Amino acid sequence: MLPFHGESPQTFPKHTIEVNVTEFKPGDCVKVSFSGPVFEGFLLQARNADRLEDPAIGSFALADRRRSQLLKCGHVKNSAVSHTSESKKNHMDAYWIAPRDAPKKIQFLVTVVQKFTIYWVKIPGPKISQPSILALTSIMPSHWAIPTSLPVFSLSQPFSSSECGDRKFCVRNPTHCDPKANNCFFLSFKQDNDSVWIEMSGPSEGYIAFALSHDQWMGGGDDAYLCINNDHSADLKTAFLVGRSYPEFDSKNALENISWRLADGLIQCSFRRRIHLPASTGRYNLDANYYIFLADGEISAGTGDTIYKHQQQPLITNGKYNILGPLKDIGGSRSPYLIKIHGALMFIGWITTVSIGVIIARFFKSVWPHTLLYGEEIWFQIHRTLMIITILLTSVSFVLPFIYRGGWNKQAGFHPYFGCTVMALALFQPLMAAFRPPSHSPRRQYFTWLHWSVATTARILAVVTMFLGMNLPALNLPDSWDTYAMMGFVAWHVGIDVLLELHGYCLIRRVEVLEDDRIQLLQSLNSVEAQGHTFKKAVLFIYICGNIAFLVTFITAVVQV
Repeated sequence: MLPFHGESPQTFPKHTIEVNVTEFKPGDCVKVSFSGPVFEGFLLQARNADRLEDPAIGSFALADRRRSQLLKCGHVKNSAVSHTSESKKNHMDAYWIAPRDAPKKIQFLVTVVQKFTIYWVKIPGPKISQPSILALTSIMPSHWAIPTSLPVFSLSQPFSSSECGDRKFCVRNPTHCDPKANNCFFLSFKQDNDSVWIEMSGPSEGYIAFALSHDQWMGGGDDAYLCINNDHSADLKTAFLVGRSYPEFDSKNALENISWRLADGLIQCSFRRRIHLPASTGRYNLDANYYIFLADGEISAGTGDTIYKHQQQPLITNGKYNILGPLKDIGGSRSPYLIKIHGALMFIGWITTVSIGVIIARFFKSVWPHTLLYGEEIWFQIHRTLMIITILLTSVSFVLPFIYRGGWNKQAGFHPYFGCTVMALALFQPLMAAFRPPSHSPRRQYFTWLHWSVATTARILAVVTMFLGMNLPALNLPDSWDTYAMMGFVAWHVGIDVLLELHGYCLIRRVEVLEDDRIQLLQSLNSVEAQGHTFKKAVLFIYICGNIAFLVTFITAVVQV
């Protein structure tokens, strides 16, 4: 909770913290207020009163979304509240939600910044405790008080995955994650006579949703259910998804026993729905085979009246499932297979085949000068083969997003524009090579420079295109990791390029020295040349191994998305 502003913190606090209760139970919502002289910034947390050095505990809900925001501290989502701007303020409110595993005593701490160099760290606030007469296993749901009262928590505990595959049909992302964790999206179906109990859970400040669909495209009247964070409570809505337009909400009269929970950074809803409903409702019967979608997104500030399109690709099951058939515990993918294949083929072509082909053409002509393969020098045959493979991979990969999208994707930013440019340059290279002038022609040098320029431009644009594509919603490789991995590949390739250039320069210098000495010139030249070839072959082997390592890393990430 130290701001690291370069000055020592003040020692005598001027701000005070107040709470509206002295005791709490898991699930309770405690109003926390602090006030004092005008300040610009703050950071509010709850800690174990007996061990203040421990991480933040519980989660918060905001009282003023314009002036305060939720932060993730100690790997716990929404476990701290901070300012949104440096605007002057002298009072702030927030609501602390007690977790299920809260310690016996809680103390609130706040860091307050009056000016950049004037601040107080960990100003202690009141301590509140759990009643000693209640055991955690017997605690009943409690009421929120924001600002007076809210509906009763119907869910006092997070969902359990213990019955998945045995008594429940479950969908989880990541696969086999624990729905008690704040990084797990969880959906379960459990039959109860002529009805099905449905549980949905996920880390979201906005909404989580699932839909049943006859295909892997969202739309076409898909049957959708949304659990929406509606100003410190949760609202369950049903909708139909038509095309890629805003959901068509309808009455949720078909649902029974609706309950919800907001705590520990998770939003959870539970309800019961009959397997068969009248055709007039438009809802799907639950005893048929469907693709299952699982999505999350944001809502408009303050209320859940408006939901926004999901920022990441929804999870889609790999096949159709009957949730009342054989009970399974499955995962899914947030990236369609066609997009995965698109990314994998591009990685193979522009990380491996083209890179190796360029290195061989640039530095290895002299290594196998008299070795022929099918009437051509071996370096040329290897180079041409790898370039043809790259063009084929790029061509196949190029058409896959158009097949998946059914046209141009206007929401993919510059990625498709760069991709089309790379495709055009890749096709231009063999056309240009078909009209290559003879080696003795004066026009050969112009061809050489043009051929090199187009290839270099295509490779640079391909790397930029891959940088942009890795974070698009349809693929979305792990943040930060993908960027650093691609930067590592670029550094690896440039490093090998520089190494071989330096080696070639040193080799030329050694030959020049030998020519000046004129002593045993032929034997010495042969020795230097042999040493140079051995070094180049060793570097080529290491380079190929490194490229394959980068390729395997990226392909593994694509498979796991």
